[in-house]
Amino acid sequence: MPPAVRFGINYTPSEGWFHHWLDFDLDSVRADLDSIAALGLDHIRVFPLWPYFQPDRTLIRPRAVEQLVALADAAAERGLDVNVDGLQGHLSSFDFLPAWTRTWHRRNLFTDPEVVSGEVAYLRTLAAALADRPNFIGMTIGNEVNQFAAGPHPDPDRITAEQAGSWLTRLLAACAEAAPGRLHLHASYDAAWYQDDQPFTPAHSARLGDLTAVHSWVFDGTAQRHGRSAPQTVQHAAYLVELSKAWAEDPHRPVWLQEVGAPAPLIPAEHAAAFTEATLTAVLDCPDLWGVTWWCSHDVSRSLADFPELEYGLGLLTNDRKPKDLAHVLAAAESRTPTARATALVVPADPARRSRCAPGGPVFDAWFRLAADGARPTTVLDTRVDDRDHLAARGITEVVTPDQVLATAPGRTRS
Repeated sequence: MPPAVRFGINYTPSEGWFHHWLDFDLDSVRADLDSIAALGLDHIRVFPLWPYFQPDRTLIRPRAVEQLVALADAAAERGLDVNVDGLQGHLSSFDFLPAWTRTWHRRNLFTDPEVVSGEVAYLRTLAAALADRPNFIGMTIGNEVNQFAAGPHPDPDRITAEQAGSWLTRLLAACAEAAPGRLHLHASYDAAWYQDDQPFTPAHSARLGDLTAVHSWVFDGTAQRHGRSAPQTVQHAAYLVELSKAWAEDPHRPVWLQEVGAPAPLIPAEHAAAFTEATLTAVLDCPDLWGVTWWCSHDVSRSLADFPELEYGLGLLTNDRKPKDLAHVLAAAESRTPTARATALVVPADPARRSRCAPGGPVFDAWFRLAADGARPTTVLDTRVDDRDHLAARGITEVVTPDQVLATAPGRTRS
């Protein structure tokens, strides 16, 4: 039997948002964790803010590390495992980068030797501090760090795909050295799967680290194009999970839906529970799913300024720790053991053509045509369509191209 799917939440403190690290209150954290544990979830994803923890390249604040460990211990007391994101990085439209990487000290986050050595020391310190905690899942290098490497970021640190791979390999190794035997990974936003010039590629996500992470946000053009309740919207997370499998070398590499949420106004509050239920129904039909971690735990307080409007209401719980309807939907979710997906849609291995997989592209449209016909599609690289061993290991018995699918009228069976 495959392991049960994990259900968890991205922890956003109810008091002070992630700025709570500046005025850390363990009693407030405990109350937040009580409200999360009451939902029956089994893990949280935690976000130290990088500039607060490492304000100087050679100063990693011991008190901040102690507070992180105290949070992890409080989670353990409530039966919650903990994954820690190191390099924050980017959260809820704000960038959090230490001063020793910006303006007068402007250096590339991914290639400058001194910056990278500082990042390695930081990740090692956090991982080592938690390595002996039984509830420590492992490290995620950072939250959607790929957004710093290309447009639409207003001031990107440009790198090549080769440089991105080298950076990821080195930082993942640092985590593994400090906390061996844990699950260490990295996480990109969906430009890694959809944007032709993004240097963090699908292969990086699907081959480096112990898990593949996908972040599914339907404000990427999906909900705007198709509407809140369309299959393309409520199955977007399932699509990304299955898209990721085309690049994986391990035919049963676990995939973590590490972020997914119900963003207003595209998903109005009164429809958030229905969206949550439909999203979970779809993604739990994906084999090799490691877990689902909802974004996020608690709403952002209206006392905090300048967040995009959608960020204030993304929580499963209100700012005063009361569960919303969608929280009860996640709490009721149950692990499943889906069968293999036998029909594979061909996707281009060339990362310069990955926009074909984006919303509105032929791969995206063909996948949802297949899903509408009841095919339960997955994906396979165009370089692997004749690899019988690979197809057999994944249970694939039919391979089709987007052109073949889209040439078939909706509702008609392919010949």
